[in-house]
Amino acid sequence: MTSLTAAGIEDQLNQDTRKLIALDVDGTLVDHDGRMSEAVREAAELARRSGHELVVSTGRSYGAALPIVERLGIDKGYCVCSNGAVTLRIDASSPERWSVVDRVVFDPQPALDALRRELPTAKFALEDADGRFLSSERFQDASFGAEAEAVDFEHMRRAKAVRVVVFSTDSTAEEFGEAVGAIGLHGVTYSVGWTAWLDIAAAGVSKASALEQVRRRLDIDPADTVALGDGRNDIEMLGWAARGVAMGGSPPEVLEAADEVTGTVHEDGAAAVLRSLVPANLGRG
Repeated sequence: MTSLTAAGIEDQLNQDTRKLIALDVDGTLVDHDGRMSEAVREAAELARRSGHELVVSTGRSYGAALPIVERLGIDKGYCVCSNGAVTLRIDASSPERWSVVDRVVFDPQPALDALRRELPTAKFALEDADGRFLSSERFQDASFGAEAEAVDFEHMRRAKAVRVVVFSTDSTAEEFGEAVGAIGLHGVTYSVGWTAWLDIAAAGVSKASALEQVRRRLDIDPADTVALGDGRNDIEMLGWAARGVAMGGSPPEVLEAADEVTGTVHEDGAAAVLRSLVPANLGRG
């Protein structure tokens, strides 16, 4: 990798426009076993050293998102978590290292009641307003970033939610998606995952809504936004960005929402996109 002097970087930044680069995590930066390739990590480092703002934008809760931020070497900026319901400010020089700058909560009771009625065997988990996870049937997932506390359904119904997760082991992703669509959830934003998995947030909340607030905080022109993702929860984000890039192998509706398609996570598609944003003389080595 080319060794860069501070003066060289400054000269280059005077020639190139700083961009906000929104990066999904699972299936984009890391594979589904949680592995990040060295090519992705190095490309992210080059993009950061080129002056771009890398913003991890994920469905994961913050406890599971922060390790990705650290692996990318991001020590200052923002991180969008819980599909846009929680936004963190990152500052590694401060004692706390990060803080919550925005958290959007909603009443989950109507959605929970409708889902339980139609999907009685599904498992439920809820991220509450204090960042804790409540779950039914000891439902646990790495994306929670915290140990879920088993509670009864009534307790969950009374909580104020940031994020609700529903998982079914009795149906395929397609069958689950059809069932959820037939329920007709109102007053919330939701997306169905690769498996029989449902993420629910407050109405109007998405990665895109949170990223727009981050863009304004950073004073970056809308034309200088890039987003990269692979899931249905990335569709709004890809449409929001001036350059929306879908990972290879994404669902058809995700591919349709994107301006272009890169390689799969196993082909280091994210690294290719990040390197395309790095001036040629900085990317040699």
